[in-house]
This record gives sequence, structure tokens and C-alpha cells, in this order.
Amino acid sequence: MLNLFPNHEEVDKVKLIQTEEVAEAKRELFFTQNNHLNKEQLLTDGYLVEDQEQIIGCFMIEPLQKDIYWLKQLYISQAEARSLPVLLEAILTLAKQKQAKKVYVFSHQPMVDIILDALQFHETKATNAMMNDEQYRHGKWWTYQVS
Repeated sequence: MLNLFPNHEEVDKVKLIQTEEVAEAKRELFFTQNNHLNKEQLLTDGYLVEDQEQIIGCFMIEPLQKDIYWLKQLYISQAEARSLPVLLEAILTLAKQKQAKKVYVFSHQPMVDIILDALQFHETKATNAMMNDEQYRHGKWWTYQVS
């Protein structure tokens, strides 16, 4: 079940909250524990994922065109990995709210590939804009047609 609010969305107990709306102390603790994430981008355009008052992950959903989005910096703590399918479904609901027609995702982990395939994402080729960064050359691109 997804309840949508102005600045956050809730799926079961998992909440998607715009990063800037999360208490500074809570988000700083998350970023300190996960210093590989791009904090500045997440503060501007991202969401943090909260479960039972704890931040367990993050993501950005960046527009590429009017109705095409790119799901970036998707991260969920290893201890909460079982929540990834629910999180992806919540993100797709958010994309639908943004009137997205298509969502791209880059994966470099076989388990994520399995989950994306199970959620009816389709393996695809990246656009030139996506291929400009070396980090996106070794893995798989997926797309989802939002209905």
C-alpha cells in the first residue's frame, strides 16, 4: 500500500522522504556511514529511505526528458536488501506520479539484475548521455515502461 504525502511516500513501513526534509542529524549519520554516496546530489535531488525511524537507503530519480527518468544512486544497506523489491515498486509509483513513461536503471550486481527482471524491467542499451561516465560502462542497463 502506498500513501502519498507532499514530501514523502510510505510503502508498508518504508518511507521515501526527500533528503532535504530529513532531520540534519539523522541524514548526516547516514552519510557518515555511507561516505561513498554523492551527498550533494542527494541533498538537491534525492530521497532517503526510512524504515522504523532508521535510514536504510537512498536514491535519486532524475529527469532525462519530459517523461523519461533515470533512477540513480540506488543504495540500500546490506542488512535491508530484502526490502529492495518493495523499494523499487515504491520508486516506480513515485515515477508514475511524476508522469514518467520510462525509467532507466543501471545495475552492476547480479542479484539486482534478477530482481529487476522479476519486476518486469527489460535489459536495454544506454543512451549516449548515459555512457559518458566510465562507471556506467561495466554492468547492465534496464528500462521499465511505466503504465
